[in-house]
Amino acid sequence: MPTRSPYFLLLALALGSATVGANDAVPATKPAVAKKPAAVDIQATSASNAKEVGDQLREALGVAPKKKLTITVSGTGPAGAASASRRPPAHAAASQAAKTGAEAHGGEVHWAYEGDVGPQAWGKLKPDFNVCALGKRQSPINIEDGNTLQGPAEPLLFNYTASNGTVLNNGHTIQVDVQGDNTITVRGSRYKLLQFHFHTPSEEQVNGKRAAMVAHLVHKNDDGQLAVVAVLLEPGVANPLIDKVWTYMPLEVNDRVRMPRELLNLNELLPTDQRYYQFMGSLTTPPCTEGVLWTVLKQPMQISRAQYKLFTQLYANNARPVQALNGRPVREAQ
Repeated sequence: MPTRSPYFLLLALALGSATVGANDAVPATKPAVAKKPAAVDIQATSASNAKEVGDQLREALGVAPKKKLTITVSGTGPAGAASASRRPPAHAAASQAAKTGAEAHGGEVHWAYEGDVGPQAWGKLKPDFNVCALGKRQSPINIEDGNTLQGPAEPLLFNYTASNGTVLNNGHTIQVDVQGDNTITVRGSRYKLLQFHFHTPSEEQVNGKRAAMVAHLVHKNDDGQLAVVAVLLEPGVANPLIDKVWTYMPLEVNDRVRMPRELLNLNELLPTDQRYYQFMGSLTTPPCTEGVLWTVLKQPMQISRAQYKLFTQLYANNARPVQALNGRPVREAQ
């Protein structure tokens, strides 16, 4: 049977013998003049056809030409498709909102050392950060002398030379990216120095006590494994290496300053007594990746009070709280 056209419906309406739509009955005795916008559900095949049908419906129903008439177009034809295409799906709108939020933070999830995005919340800020909350070998830790594995241990072999560097204010600390052939050898593997940065107070505790500051020297070997050497810093005389870094310290977040060639010599940051504590841990900032070899030098180095004050004026507290040891052994080199 051929499909009835809209014009057949118009004729039925004019004769008062047809019902158009499921809910809108047209009386047979007299034309209906709606006090409110009339809603009529019909089948239409195009936007132009719908307009034409609408004009004829006004005439058939006795609706004044300037009276608003609402036509609900249903179906899968071009008119319905055009209407749907103008409404973005809900998931697309949510995706755009999330993207805009990420862009507000430079494309990265914002985290900090206090407030709603502080250390207690890191594991919930992003799926990649969940190790911060669920990991069992997290850093930093409190090192208790009475609970360490004491005895002979291999020496740390430092091979640091005059190098180039750039100083970065990354919004969480002052970091120096190092260019040059600077390495340490430990556990039979050679690790290259990538960068070093600072925390105040020290993230590591020894017998429940934190140092005023700490420098973390981050290294990586050819297998991609990380080894961090922690140098504790206490107030005293000025340190020449830190003086050089502070001289080129950027003041703006994400600002970077290149140091003069071969100005860096990391030997100026190392104590003469290089005995250490050693344990397996993690990065102390998101994403808190585990499997990091930590070596904490037992003898602190000194910095001047002026050097300490200059850093704390930018970052007064950028230390993660200590994490549970969870039965990990800590070696103490004698």
